Amino acid sequence: MFKKILIANRGEIALRVIRACRELGIKTVAVHSEADTRALHVRFADEAVCIGPPQAAKSYLNIPAIISAAEITAADAIHPGYGFLSENAEFARLCAKCKITFIGPTPEAMRAWGDKVTARENAKKFGLPLLVGSPVLKDAQHAIEEAKRIGFPVILKASGGGGGRGMRVVRSESEVADAFGSATREAEAGFKNPDVYAEKYVERPRHIEFQVFADNHGGIWTFGERECSLQRRHQKVMEEAPSPAMSPEKRQEMGEVIRKAIRETGYTSLGTLEFLMDESKNLYFLEMNTRVQVEHPVTEMVTGLDVVKLQIGAAAGEKIELPDTRPWSFRGHAIECRINAEDPKTFAPWPGLITEYSPPGGAGVRVDSGVYGGWRVPSDYDSLLAKVIVHAPTRAEAIVRMRRALDEFIVGGIRTNIELHKRLLMDDEVIRGEMTTRTIERLLAAG
Repeated sequence: MFKKILIANRGEIALRVIRACRELGIKTVAVHSEADTRALHVRFADEAVCIGPPQAAKSYLNIPAIISAAEITAADAIHPGYGFLSENAEFARLCAKCKITFIGPTPEAMRAWGDKVTARENAKKFGLPLLVGSPVLKDAQHAIEEAKRIGFPVILKASGGGGGRGMRVVRSESEVADAFGSATREAEAGFKNPDVYAEKYVERPRHIEFQVFADNHGGIWTFGERECSLQRRHQKVMEEAPSPAMSPEKRQEMGEVIRKAIRETGYTSLGTLEFLMDESKNLYFLEMNTRVQVEHPVTEMVTGLDVVKLQIGAAAGEKIELPDTRPWSFRGHAIECRINAEDPKTFAPWPGLITEYSPPGGAGVRVDSGVYGGWRVPSDYDSLLAKVIVHAPTRAEAIVRMRRALDEFIVGGIRTNIELHKRLLMDDEVIRGEMTTRTIERLLAAG
C-alpha cells in the first residue's frame, strides 16, 4: 500500500480522498492555489503545497507544478479526483515516467475510453448499443455534412471531455456553423482538446450510468446503475440509485455486456459508462468517464462499498476481494443533491463570503462538502459547495428524507440552488420516477 498520496484537486473531492487515505493509514499531501490557502482540504491534509495563482490553468492544471509537489514531498501516488487532470492521459504518462503511481487507469486505457470518438468505436466492437454519430469533425462544413447525414436534431460533443462542456444541440443547418465554433472553443478551453463530433439527439431521454470497477488481477464488477436524468444544460443536478426505470433483467443484461467490454480492453480502476434511455427503454452508449464520479456516494450508500478505497487498493496492486454478485444487490435507495453557489433565477455563479453554514444531519444523511462558515467562495472554479446524500429503505422514504435534509441546510451570505432541489422533490414527474433530461427545463418554464 502507498505511504503518501498527493491529491491533485480541491474542494469536496479532495476531502473525500483525504478521508479514505486516513482510514487506510496513508499520509496525504494537498496542493492548492493562492485562492485556496484557507481551504479545508489544505487544513486536513498532512502536508500542503501551493502550486500557483487562482487561475486553474496556472495551478490545478499545471502538470509540472503538481509533479514537482509530489517529488518534493516524496508522495508515491497521485489521486486526481474528478475534473481538472483526472482524464488527462498525458498526465498519467508523466506520472509513470516519474515513478509516481497515477490512481486511475493506464494512459492507454484512458485514451481508449476517455476520448469519446474512440470510446464509441470500442462500444461498437464489444456490442454496446449506439446512437448514430460521426467521426471527429474537421471544420464547420464537415459538421454541416455530418449533421445532414445523421438527421436533425443533432448534438455536437467534445471528444476529450464531458460535464456538459463543449456540447451544443443543433436543430437546423443554419445553426451548425456557429455551434461548431462555440463548441470547439469551449472544448479547447476546458480540455485542451478542440475536437468535437456529432451524434443523433434524443429529445426526451433519461440519462443512466453504470459504475464499473476492475483490479489488476482479472476481477471485474459492476455496482449497478445511477439515474442522472435531472440535469440543466447537460450538467447533473440530482442523482439517485438505483434507477426507477431499470428492471433487474435489464440491469443483469447490461452488466454482462459492460464486463465483457472492460475485460476486452484491459481496463482497470473505477469507471462509469453513461447511456441514454429512450421512451421505449432502449439504452444507447454515450461515453465512459475514466475516473471517480461526482455522484459516486449514491452507489456507496446502496452497496455499502467505499469506491475510493477500492480505487486506491487497485492502484496499489492489491487483489480486491468482493462477492461476484451479478448484478450487485442493492440495499434501499439513495438520492444526491448538488448544492451550488449560484443565483436561483439566473443560475449565474455566486462567489462570496459564507457568513453562516449549518449542514443537515440525522439518520441516513451524508454531506460531502469543502466549505465552512467564514470561507469565501472563489470565482475561479466550479460552483459546487456541497453534496447532500440521503439513504432510506425505499425511494419514497428517501424523497421525504431529502426534503427534510434540505429544509435543515443553512447557507448564509451567498445564494444557492437549494430551492430548486425542493421544487424538484415536489414535482409529480420526479415523485413518479418518470423524469427525463428535459424535466428541469419544463419546471423552470412553468415559473
